[in-house]
Amino acid sequence: MDHVDCIVAGAGVLGLAVARALALRGRDVIIVEAEGMIGTQTSSRNSEVIHAGIYYAAGSLKARFCVEGKKALYAYCAERGIPHERTGKLIVATDDSQRATLQSIHEHAVENGVDIRAISAEEAIEYEPELHCVSALHSPSTGIIDSHALMLSLQGEAEDAGAMIAFNSKVIAVRPQRQGFVLDVQGDGTYTLSCKTFVNAAGHGAWEIARSIEGLGSSLIPPHYLSKGNYYALSGHKSPFRQLIYPVPGDGSLGIHFTRDLAGQARFGPDVHWMEGETLDYTVVTGQEQAFTDAIRTYWPGLPENALMPSYCGIRPKMVPSGHAPADFMIQSPDENGISGLVQLFGMESPALTSCLVIGDHVAGLAADE
Repeated sequence: MDHVDCIVAGAGVLGLAVARALALRGRDVIIVEAEGMIGTQTSSRNSEVIHAGIYYAAGSLKARFCVEGKKALYAYCAERGIPHERTGKLIVATDDSQRATLQSIHEHAVENGVDIRAISAEEAIEYEPELHCVSALHSPSTGIIDSHALMLSLQGEAEDAGAMIAFNSKVIAVRPQRQGFVLDVQGDGTYTLSCKTFVNAAGHGAWEIARSIEGLGSSLIPPHYLSKGNYYALSGHKSPFRQLIYPVPGDGSLGIHFTRDLAGQARFGPDVHWMEGETLDYTVVTGQEQAFTDAIRTYWPGLPENALMPSYCGIRPKMVPSGHAPADFMIQSPDENGISGLVQLFGMESPALTSCLVIGDHVAGLAADE
């Protein structure tokens, strides 16, 4: 049996950030990843947006970590040459009935400590001549990032500090001991590892791992729901906007918004499709062109006919079902789960990418307290 100080399950952006933070504190770390490469699920199937912290409940982990994480991430990218752009974002009301909601969003964002201002339709259209709106909010600190380049940097710094990654290695059982854990890992055969600290940062896989931990009460494992979001690309036409464009949110989502990648490719989404069970099906839901077109034309009337094509989809790990207010991040400390050395992360959807550096330090701090 091989022994290591810390084991982190999951090599998505959060697992890598946690491993980096632990390794930089002098901890001996192995990352155990079920897939054959880093960031194959939630970390690489999103809008790649650096969020400002506008929408999240005041005082929540999402709000706090996003505002702090945004600043840390911009500095990190600038220092290391990671491709990113501070694009700015417009949240737009497209008819008078949405003005009150937009005002509420503004007040909430200010409460969260976000730099944001209300602007007139004329000023918004001066920014973006293709835009239709009756009023807007301008968020100058929203941006975009090359998420894979970020993860490669986190991986490189973790490894430079002594961390190692075991790919194609799935945690199938966790047995708490008097001073640590024994893990059964399935890879090329089954092998056993032991550690003092175990961090379950496996994204969607966090639930299966949690259920394999001996002595962990079922009440400490939150419900798990899957919400698929599809993205459609703009085909054969240049991007209509420089900044990101978000409609006023509704129906528990941020709506079909406009983003672009660093190469300038325009994309729209995500929509929301709630899934049954826990099977991750990354097949794009096709046949949504008209629904996307109708939503997009509320703020971009000039969208050409037949200009959208299915692109990709992501699946968010949710802890509450459709129709409920979004849950906060759940970062479960040893004090909360009653098992010394165990930290678990559940429901780590947006803005986890923006918040990754702050979350990594936070989890490393919880592990250091043991």
